[in-house]
Amino acid sequence: MPTRTAFSRPKISGDFSQSPFTMAWEITRACPLRCVHCRADARTRRDPAELSTDEGLDLIARAAALGTQVFVITGGDPLARPDVFDLIGAAARAGMHVGFSPSVTPRLTPDAMARAVDAGAGTIHLSLDGACAATHDGFRGVDGSFDRTLRALDVAAGLDVRVQIGTSVSRRTVTDVPDVVALLRDKVELWSLFFLVPTGRAAAADLLTPDEHERLLRWLVTADLPFPARTIAAPTYRRVRAQLGLPPGPGVNDGNGFCFVSHVGDVCPSGFLQMAAGNVRDAPLAHWYRESPLFTSLRDPGQLGGKCGRCEYKRICGGSRARAWGLTGDPLAADPTCAYEPPATAPRRERATVAPR
Repeated sequence: MPTRTAFSRPKISGDFSQSPFTMAWEITRACPLRCVHCRADARTRRDPAELSTDEGLDLIARAAALGTQVFVITGGDPLARPDVFDLIGAAARAGMHVGFSPSVTPRLTPDAMARAVDAGAGTIHLSLDGACAATHDGFRGVDGSFDRTLRALDVAAGLDVRVQIGTSVSRRTVTDVPDVVALLRDKVELWSLFFLVPTGRAAAADLLTPDEHERLLRWLVTADLPFPARTIAAPTYRRVRAQLGLPPGPGVNDGNGFCFVSHVGDVCPSGFLQMAAGNVRDAPLAHWYRESPLFTSLRDPGQLGGKCGRCEYKRICGGSRARAWGLTGDPLAADPTCAYEPPATAPRRERATVAPR
């Protein structure tokens, strides 16, 4: 296979107190898949309360004005909305790098992927959760999904677009993770590992233990991979890199460089931390991101509790705020799945109390 063209997207940078680097909009929750980990708890039909096309175009304009650099259109299955290509085009014309994250359903035809790229998608993100049909199809809840995903990957790899694969890391999939690498060679520009967060349909029983998380992160840092890798809901990856003497690199975390808007307009720190600071129908997006107590507390390492609050790596890591919320109900609590024990307690100020809207 010929060498893939090097596609790029903006480098992570900016003042996260003013602008999210990445914003994801869940344009619908309609999806025929029955993924066991679905954070959206997707349904067959579209919600009549979804943001309209005009509301979506306004959201896109406000995201660009806020300084968002990467705008992700996701779902559910975003192809369930007939205006999806118009929305992609609007985000691209607004000057943002557009990520398109479709579900692998019968709607994801070669023509649909080509239309998304023609409309302005700079990245196509597909999910591959196992190295075989038994693992992937069992996780996605639909037989044949594995084969359809590999075909979609081949189509995407032939388009003028950056191809990204996301692999969910859970007790059901972890043994397949190293073998996924061979399936992706020469076909992707980035591999994202999504560490399970117990929200939506995802069950806490499917989480790895802290020590299992640590071993996998150390493997990821030291493995000789043929493409770059990153983690989602595992900022501890940056702590592990620092401990191994490698530059941790910049990154985003829930509400800190990342913002999520639901299908009905709720503004949340991420799709996995589904606490709403407010709704774009009630006040502008910038207000919720810049001024809400939820978002401002998540951007203040001094507000972190437990061992995350006294950890010397809290400014480069900070722990998964989504997993802390999912397991304890407190988005500022210590990340229960981090194996690292920081030094003795250091003095710190009182934490803010954050309650859902």
